[in-house]
Parts: sequence; structure tokens; C-alpha cells
Amino acid sequence: MPKAAPACEERPVEVGVIFSKGAYYAYRNVCPHQGGPACEGLKMPQVVEKIGEKGVPSGPWYFNEADMHNRCPVARLGVSSEGRLPCHRQPHRLKKYDVVERGGEIYVAI
Repeated sequence: MPKAAPACEERPVEVGVIFSKGAYYAYRNVCPHQGGPACEGLKMPQVVEKIGEKGVPSGPWYFNEADMHNRCPVARLGVSSEGRLPCHRQPHRLKKYDVVERGGEIYVAI
């Protein structure tokens, strides 16, 4: 006799919705680094450091205005609009949800 599928559990999910580059992005609002609210910090350009030959820094840091990031207020790491989170030199990503615009309303599929 086949086993019955487990019942679905309802759990609250906090979602952050970000508007960037003319589009809406929705992510689970939990930073995978330290569990902070990843989508609630300051919005600022990505900080970039020029790296020259042999991986040696070759100039001052600058802001990339074309790549805006939300700063997680716990660890102050920048979360890109694509959900990238640079963390310990290994990229992590936030859980992404689909966003639909219909009739002037924004819907997030969980």
C-alpha cells in the first residue's frame, strides 16, 4: 500500500521586495551569513577594489553606481539585486521568489 504524502505545514515567511534596474526582486529576508534581515539595510552602490596582476590590489576602491546593493544591518554585507551575497570569499545567495506585476499590483509567489 503506498504511503500518503505528508501534510503541508504553514509557516510564516518574511520576504523582502527590492526594486532595482527597473524590475522587482523578492527574496527570503534572512541573510545566510548570520541570519540578519538581508533586505532591510541601507541601499548603496557596490564597493569595488581594482585587482592587478598576481591578485595584488592596484588602486583605490570605488563605488559601482550601476550595481546597487542592500546592506544587511547585522554583518553589513552587500546583497545585490540578483541575490548575491559575498561571504568569506565564497558567494552565497538568498532564497529567491518569483515576482509578477499585474494590474498595477505586485505579487510574490511563495
